[in-house]
Amino acid sequence: MKKIPLFLLTIFFLASACSKRVDLLVHNAKIYTVNADFDQVSAFVVKNGKFVAVGGEDLVKKYTPTNTVDAQGLAIFPGFIDAHGHLFSLGLKEFKADLRDTEGIDQIIGKIKQHQGKYNQKILLGFGWDENQWSDFTFLDNQKLNKAFPDIPVVLGRIDGHAYLVNQKALEMSGINLQTEVEGGQIFKHNGKLTGLLVDNAMLLVQKIIPEFSKEDKTKALLKAQELSFENGLTTIDQAGISKKDIYLIDSLQKEELLKLRIYAMIENDPHSIDHFIRNGKLKTDLLNVNSVKVFADGALGSRGAALIEDYSDQKGYKSNLLIPRDSLIRLANLLSENDFQMNTHAIGDAANRAVLEVYNQVLVTKEDPRWRIEHAQVISAEDFPMFNTKIIPSVQPIHAISDKDWAIDRLGAERLKSSYAYKDLLDWSGVLALGTDFPVEDINPLETFYAAVTRKVPGEKSSEAFQIENALSRYEALLGLTSWAAYANFEENEKGSIEVGKFADFIILDRDIMKVNIESVLQTRIVATILNGKIVFSNRL
Repeated sequence: MKKIPLFLLTIFFLASACSKRVDLLVHNAKIYTVNADFDQVSAFVVKNGKFVAVGGEDLVKKYTPTNTVDAQGLAIFPGFIDAHGHLFSLGLKEFKADLRDTEGIDQIIGKIKQHQGKYNQKILLGFGWDENQWSDFTFLDNQKLNKAFPDIPVVLGRIDGHAYLVNQKALEMSGINLQTEVEGGQIFKHNGKLTGLLVDNAMLLVQKIIPEFSKEDKTKALLKAQELSFENGLTTIDQAGISKKDIYLIDSLQKEELLKLRIYAMIENDPHSIDHFIRNGKLKTDLLNVNSVKVFADGALGSRGAALIEDYSDQKGYKSNLLIPRDSLIRLANLLSENDFQMNTHAIGDAANRAVLEVYNQVLVTKEDPRWRIEHAQVISAEDFPMFNTKIIPSVQPIHAISDKDWAIDRLGAERLKSSYAYKDLLDWSGVLALGTDFPVEDINPLETFYAAVTRKVPGEKSSEAFQIENALSRYEALLGLTSWAAYANFEENEKGSIEVGKFADFIILDRDIMKVNIESVLQTRIVATILNGKIVFSNRL
């Protein structure tokens, strides 16, 4: 591997009266433009934060740059776009006990005690448990939590964000008892007692006792999430579901130039927030785009909240339900269509995907270019694939297929699994795929997304078998999903997603060419630099 020279990003000052003055010249590079022809060039020029010329080494003589980068043959790509993430959740992780990779309730309690010793919180929060990873799993309940924490509420989020395990104190403070019922969710009971397990809409009953994070904490969270994004070569994040209040916090931080990350913010499905933006119009700046609404059609497969057409294979007599009634889904879809807002609906189970596809096709029949999205699109009935078309964009997370494969067969059975996580099939019908990670559910690293999409294997486990390799994407398709297709899904293809004249000068320099190297070495790729508007926002020099 070629050593990255210390002077790679050193600024050189040049002067020439006969050439055009610009801010930056990058040359001697292997540049993947990701334009319509997928051209590969060696140089480009930036002025006022945008590409003004893209081509060969002749640009060196045509322009007088303030700054010059000799890339020494390194690979350069458009800045990566994560089409589905959660910035606040990522940045606020330090306030919650990290329960990922725990092997049972005893380990969870140990981690919570350790966390509480550091933060001394009035309500104990944790995130990341996954009973599918527990070797000693028999039945999930809160009995040990109640003994360990009898006097302080404990709220522990599952890895998918669609279930809580809470102790008795939290149940009491939330007003939940054996008679409590909730539509679009579950309150689990066993032997006539509450277990503390709450799924989907039942979680809302507990969320009311969790204090809202302060503006200062949210600001720190966003800045931390921005740092992690830039370190991973991400220049745009699609924030999946956010309140009006938090949208304006982002806007204010961007105006203060504290938050430089580009954000595509989906409005949460709250009538007041939706009504506000319908009345006041979309919010669009160079850094922020508010043009869409995030809707939940169902829950997650891991917590059995995904709405299925037939029963769960590992829970006969149960198939879950939609989180939003079908007539409400149609009314909301009509409202957004009439006001030219994009609808981005979380749908994981085949029943949810069928309902959303039917509503989309009904409402969009006269719309020319709606680009409505289905977030996740995980389990699709084989006969429903033809309902995907160029008006409907699957927004998927390739790493989910790999993370879920060991237990998804238990939930779905072998036959249903065949048409699940079927990204190549989805691409064939829609023509476009937007790729993301769903961080912090998965790691924020887009190179893991790229690897998982291409290999259908667990990152870092060379001996693991490929999962349904027939639905693997090519490297070309995976790159498009992280760049130009993701930009298209945001209605931003004219300003980002490729290295072309007139677009924002957002690009990344990698220490190896992920399009050509052995696919296993993609995971060892380092981000040499992340550049936004032609300015370095992250560098990783040797």
